[in-house]
Amino acid sequence: MKTINRFKVSVILLALLSVVQAGFAQRIMDITTIKGVRGNPLSGIGIVTGLNGTGDKSKLSSQIITNILRRSNLVVSPSDLSTGSVAVVMVTAELGPFDSMGSKIDVNVSTFQDATSLQGGELYMTELKGADGETYALANGSIFLGGFAASGSAASTTKNHTTAGRVPDGATVEREEIATFVDVVGSNRFITLNLRNKDFSTAVNIQNAINQRYPGIAAAKNAGAVTVGINEALTEDQVSGFISNIGSLTVEVDMPAVVIINEKTGTIIVGEKVGISACAVAQGSLIVKVKESAFVSQPQAPFSGAGETAVVPDTSLDVVEEEGHLIPIDKSITVTELAKALNSIGASPRDLIAIFNALKAGGHLQAELKMM
Repeated sequence: MKTINRFKVSVILLALLSVVQAGFAQRIMDITTIKGVRGNPLSGIGIVTGLNGTGDKSKLSSQIITNILRRSNLVVSPSDLSTGSVAVVMVTAELGPFDSMGSKIDVNVSTFQDATSLQGGELYMTELKGADGETYALANGSIFLGGFAASGSAASTTKNHTTAGRVPDGATVEREEIATFVDVVGSNRFITLNLRNKDFSTAVNIQNAINQRYPGIAAAKNAGAVTVGINEALTEDQVSGFISNIGSLTVEVDMPAVVIINEKTGTIIVGEKVGISACAVAQGSLIVKVKESAFVSQPQAPFSGAGETAVVPDTSLDVVEEEGHLIPIDKSITVTELAKALNSIGASPRDLIAIFNALKAGGHLQAELKMM
């Protein structure tokens, strides 16, 4: 029996409200990033050994093992090697902006061919290269899966993914690329703070907060960047402390009026400044029930051997329309008031998605509607 009920997914209706003030006071370091401070992705193709028959069955793994053995002056043919104990994998990592030579970084490993599990495997030494083709780290070590797989002759069980894993501190940095975050123009030094969520009001608030502490050094270039000058008297060793002081300052973050809908998962996120103009809302719901069964057909032909016994599927479909509710909205209301009204009638995620789309189409939703 299959039942399609009322959009069986979870719904999150968040009213991002503050009791004391309209916005949120956040540290500058939490809402911005510093231009130039970023990681660099590394990748490489490696081999995982020690698998218990769950490795690749393709010729690629045999060829790679052959090449490795030849570097050790052992000449073999790929056809001489058995398959199943090794797997070709994609190895990825991120070189942090301040990772120096000798530092350890985490490594992600995932199957590249037809291996069914990396359980119990060991990553053979793998070169991790950047986009410029240079080797920045060497990776190896035991793989941690966070799951398992077990099977017998007639049954099997699997928990989580066994074809992707992680090697904590699995790579050693061999070549560093320290981030440059202080820009120099003539004799002037400055840093640029990039806002995580671009907004003119928040950028101006950051500018004002910094200038209140250090007069005249900050300027909001646009909705996404604020430049901050560095005093000439500060030495290179004092710049980090100066940036830390700026990052600890708190500012009010302006929250845009936005409704985000993910129809695939039924997730709805509503910002605090979303308003609804005067209107009336009604939304009906459908419950669709599908029942599948089978019965045995036994044709009977008197005085003959004609007819054949067969299993015939039978499907019944029932659609029930629920009674809708009309909610009058005679003034502009907040999202909290709307949430209470919709929850009082037991609106499902599907109902809410349809209502917000209709409100936007009718011009009653005073917010941006984003569909994911």
